[in-house]
Amino acid sequence: MASTTMRAMPTSDTPFRHFGTDPARTYEALAASVQQPPHEGSVPLWIAGSRCGWATPAAQRALAPIGQAQAGPAPAFHLGAGLSPGEELNALLARAALLLRDAGCLRGWRNELLDVFSESGCVGAIERAAMRPLGLLTRAVHLNGWTPDGRLWIARRSLTKSTDPGMWDTLVGGLVGAGEALDEALLRECDEEAGLDAGHLAQRAPLRTIVRIHRRIPEGYQVEDVIAADCVLAADVQPANRDGEVMEIRAAAVDDVLRMIDAGEFTDEAALVILDDIRRRAGGRAGPTAAA
Repeated sequence: MASTTMRAMPTSDTPFRHFGTDPARTYEALAASVQQPPHEGSVPLWIAGSRCGWATPAAQRALAPIGQAQAGPAPAFHLGAGLSPGEELNALLARAALLLRDAGCLRGWRNELLDVFSESGCVGAIERAAMRPLGLLTRAVHLNGWTPDGRLWIARRSLTKSTDPGMWDTLVGGLVGAGEALDEALLRECDEEAGLDAGHLAQRAPLRTIVRIHRRIPEGYQVEDVIAADCVLAADVQPANRDGEVMEIRAAAVDDVLRMIDAGEFTDEAALVILDDIRRRAGGRAGPTAAA
């Protein structure tokens, strides 16, 4: 990603600085950069009569056998018009994912289901790889893990990851599965990505939504709620990856992390989560208690 450095005069009462950069202003610049309109030609996607996402032109062509394009002053694309949430709609969504795959619209195939949300709630579930071509809302949970001496645990993504391979990330981060509660998803991801269980996280702060991303990506449109918690891990805890999606975990000083963010070494989502946590701490919020 491009550098988002913004210079500010240092002050004696600001505890977090790197080369004069203000993490709060860097956060605001980065948060603004991930608010983008959909690709040209994308239209609102309606599923079972509810507005749910954005269909790319390629997705519209792929889904023409089972969908209905609406022209005129308010163009849109409709799937499952007249259906209600349930087995029949989910079967239609499964067929839609296969059509997208056959048309070359998907990046891989995960065999994982994610919830499909409208403004009024969940209407069904669909293959994870189909979310971006349809501009559907995803939810990602992250954990910022701190050491008792104020360093931050960070994780480097495996070179085999389909998105952002080799980039640095929060200690834990992943998408929430279909029918999964946010806290359950965080605990699952902590186990898979860092070998942490509920006991390690007993003193963590509650999950909070950091930002909703709207970003154009090659396969479609990323609409994602970035949700995070932070926790001070006990001094004798050494996080260790279990699922092969992380190639390195280490504890880094805040100044080093800020320099890495400034250099574009972190994913945008991770940078936002980390910068938000740092600015909250710099603003005087009491940090979480170290785990026993």
